[in-house]
Amino acid sequence: MNSRHGAPSVRATYRLQFRGGMTLDGATALVPQLARLGVSHLYASPLLAACPGSTHGYDTIRYDRIDPVLGDEAALARLAARLHAHGMGLIMDIVPNHMAADGHNPWWRDVLTWGQASVHANWFDIDWDVPDPDLHGRVMLPVLDRPFDDVLAAGLLVLRHDGESGLFFIHHHDQRFPLCPMGYAGLLAAVDAPGHLLAAFTTVAMRARPGQEADAAVDMLRQWAATGAGRVAMARIAMIHDGTNLSGRARLTDVLAEQAWHLAWWREGVLRLNWRRFFDITGLVSLCVEREEVFDAVHAYVLSLYRRGLVDGLRVDHIDGLSAPAVYCQRLRARLDALTPDRPEDALPGGAVYVEKILAEGETLPAAWPVDGTTGYDFMDQVSAALHDSDGAGVLDRLWAGCGPDAGMPAPIARAARAYLLDQVFCAEFGHLAVLLRQCLPDEGGSWAAQDIRPALENLLLWFGPYRAYFGDEAIQDHGGDAMALDRAKLAARRIATGEQAMVVGDIARLLSACPEWAPPPLVRRAQQAFEHLTAPLAAKSLEDTTFYRYGRLLSRNEVGSDPAVMGLPVSTFHASCVLRQAHFPHALLATATHDHKRGEDARARLAVLSTMPAEWERQVHDWFAHNHAAGRGGPDRIDELMLYQTLVGAWPLEPFANDAERLHFRRRIQQWQTKALREAKRHTGWISPDTAYEDACAGFVDRLLDPVVSAPFLRQMAGFVDRIAPAGAVNGLAQTLLRLTTPGVPDLYQGCELWDFSLVDPDNRVPVNFDYRAMLLEQSTSFAAAAATWRTGRVKQDMIRRILAFRQNYPDLFADGTYEPVDIGGDDRSHGIAFMRRHGGISLLVVAPRLPSGLAIHAGTLAMGRDVDLSLVLPDMTGKWHSLLGDVPRWVTHPFTRGQVPLTCLVHHDGA
Repeated sequence: MNSRHGAPSVRATYRLQFRGGMTLDGATALVPQLARLGVSHLYASPLLAACPGSTHGYDTIRYDRIDPVLGDEAALARLAARLHAHGMGLIMDIVPNHMAADGHNPWWRDVLTWGQASVHANWFDIDWDVPDPDLHGRVMLPVLDRPFDDVLAAGLLVLRHDGESGLFFIHHHDQRFPLCPMGYAGLLAAVDAPGHLLAAFTTVAMRARPGQEADAAVDMLRQWAATGAGRVAMARIAMIHDGTNLSGRARLTDVLAEQAWHLAWWREGVLRLNWRRFFDITGLVSLCVEREEVFDAVHAYVLSLYRRGLVDGLRVDHIDGLSAPAVYCQRLRARLDALTPDRPEDALPGGAVYVEKILAEGETLPAAWPVDGTTGYDFMDQVSAALHDSDGAGVLDRLWAGCGPDAGMPAPIARAARAYLLDQVFCAEFGHLAVLLRQCLPDEGGSWAAQDIRPALENLLLWFGPYRAYFGDEAIQDHGGDAMALDRAKLAARRIATGEQAMVVGDIARLLSACPEWAPPPLVRRAQQAFEHLTAPLAAKSLEDTTFYRYGRLLSRNEVGSDPAVMGLPVSTFHASCVLRQAHFPHALLATATHDHKRGEDARARLAVLSTMPAEWERQVHDWFAHNHAAGRGGPDRIDELMLYQTLVGAWPLEPFANDAERLHFRRRIQQWQTKALREAKRHTGWISPDTAYEDACAGFVDRLLDPVVSAPFLRQMAGFVDRIAPAGAVNGLAQTLLRLTTPGVPDLYQGCELWDFSLVDPDNRVPVNFDYRAMLLEQSTSFAAAAATWRTGRVKQDMIRRILAFRQNYPDLFADGTYEPVDIGGDDRSHGIAFMRRHGGISLLVVAPRLPSGLAIHAGTLAMGRDVDLSLVLPDMTGKWHSLLGDVPRWVTHPFTRGQVPLTCLVHHDGA
């Protein structure tokens, strides 16, 4: 069992998004409210210094300080003190995979200034030896707003001296790029600068590396530039290098050619980029954190916060972006363990580590990762699949297929998306991998000799299933799962290969699967890592950021960590996943909402109801198709129209719009989602080349649909339809929450989701939360039945969370170490329940969550069942009374759902009581 040092003290986390108005002092004020809710740890989004204006904090610029926008270390200390006073801790989100490729990042700026001579040259994953002559020994910067010659001719590259830093920069709009001090002597000679300055920078040029000589020379330049003569000279240097005239253009071109960076049009980045980025974002550069010196620099400050008791656990962002995740996790665990004895005596047990990791079907975290579990995407998928009715797939497939020739199935859609991404987005990474593989066997002849290996490599990438393999990670000894995944891809690629390409596929797979104990040559290891660094973003971008917006059978299954082809899964499969988690990662996080979700947890729960009533949904949609007349208006097409209707159903408010302002706000949210969805789908428009005519037509369609004057019949139908399914959707949401609170693992609450969450994809899911309203409802809590009677406020969800988390606080061992025992259900309505027991130390917890609630005749006013239910439990012999955490105990425990009550059972039994 992978039980770690700090994990048992983590009972429940509350994910808080900083920035957007939330500061460390703001979080400090919330601590009593979160404590009353029953949370044990605040789970913070990144707190370290990020790019100015960052809305998320994942664009780190410094690892050695708190972002001043959020406060400072004193503010963090105040937050930690308030948390500890309430018996709570802090889990901090860290980003070791990448930094901002931005001038505010001193490490990156140093690399741009000094190139390979920089002490940070090997800290970033840069290929300094690419064949491209423009990039040999240089960093490509695809930042120009037009082709280079056009930028130069338009005078959009300007050389200026910065009086504060003493350095020269090239400016392009609001960006600037440092000039290497080795070339300053030439700039200053053209304006007859003082001899001591020329001599100083001549010495710098001779040294050809950063050092004290450069610092001293720059300091002299700063002082001289502040004088009258210096200011005149700086203006002359800028004039001499004015790109709007031919002589200035030639001089400026010569200066640019001497730099460690090469400016290029932003569109060239996908073809020529020679450094690894985060996914397809050229504003984020990947770190080589597998190097111990880089690891130490990235983690020194965070580890000091841990040692001093200001931070109690860590969440590691995008673990699959690291070259050697197992090496990283083992090093991080060793550092935390070594510091734990030095923590303050009154500090909470610490050291929990959670990793953001997407698990494919059948995949588990590698045993070589000494972590407490994932951040919970796997549970999000498991509980969602259990609450969907797979019997509805046939009718929903028919509705989907009728949307046109593009309405295909997820797997081929994802493969087509992968092919597009390899050709249009990741071509530089793909080309780099092909070159490395070709170099691995340069003289063997055979199947490689006369073959272009790119088609074979592309087929292998198209069919590779999981996010990545770990053959390049020397800390992993068991590569059985990796080998199976690669073997499946090889067999599939060979089936469609032609001629000798099948042999090439086999050769490539053999190279990529070379294990560390075989001591493969360094070039093979580089090829393995390049493959592993490509498959992760390729999988994410093709599925989550493309297929999820092209495939619209039922959007509640298009969620991070999920397979949209799987409509639902049997309850037995859900039980099996819980048993597996209890055995291997009993303290993993359980999430149903995150800052990356595509739609809110309760929007998904409501849309899941459609799987239980597919025929009615199909009729309703065809009616809207016929009467809303999207066809012939330039957009949306049937696929985008169907997705829009589902989005409206999921996000529709529980109460009527109070005024025009509310209606306008809702319309803007839908249009913001629609624009992002259309561009991510890349069918009619995209981020690179938007089709504004199609987007405007789709936005106009939303305007018309949500206009109460133009579309009153549609709005009545939409509101009426949502009213009919909302009670069942609410029960689904409560069931999802109940399972998150009671199954093996640590429940994670995303900010604001203690009430109903009908949010859409970011930025909608990161908007500021009305905590005052939630505090008021928390203070008003009475009985669970009373909360259910006013369920539209969301207080029923908040009340259930509070009650069960209070129980977890009183009996932590039951959840940390207790058993998980599936309970058999009998009766004609057995498909409507999920039942299990948790037992430890003479205490038993019986949980029965409703499933497929549209078949339970849920009352619209109280969420109570409107019919008798034939559902019975097969329980072990137990004498004594049961106590309900949610109000009245059912008349017979063996029949947990009673007519007239909300179908949620959470009963406690004490042996001998």
